[in-house]
Amino acid sequence: MMGDDNQILRLSKAFALRIIKMSEYLFKSYQHNRTVYVLTDQVLRSGTSICANITESVDAQSTNDFISKLSIALKEADETKTWLELLHESDYLSKDSFESIYDDNEKIRAILIKIIKRMKEKKQ
Repeated sequence: MMGDDNQILRLSKAFALRIIKMSEYLFKSYQHNRTVYVLTDQVLRSGTSICANITESVDAQSTNDFISKLSIALKEADETKTWLELLHESDYLSKDSFESIYDDNEKIRAILIKIIKRMKEKKQ
């Protein structure tokens, strides 16, 4: 359903790599802090899952499967948004770091919403 040069696929992979690097930084910076460990583990899981689900949508078996995979990616982006907000509001993630990565997540969410809406309209 999507080509290899797809924008959302590229954006989500770059975002996943940023999440990995941010998580490594937070783990190292707050090694003995259980709260940071839990929050960082959660954002690592949801932030990388966005890319995984978008990747799965590439070989979707049907339009419904395609929409389903992207809908899961959107839910993961929504979850990631919450974890990023919590990391920032609890002062573990600086304002600049938060705004930069949060904006990337919002761009991905907006594109996913647009694609899902367009595909649902096409089905009707």
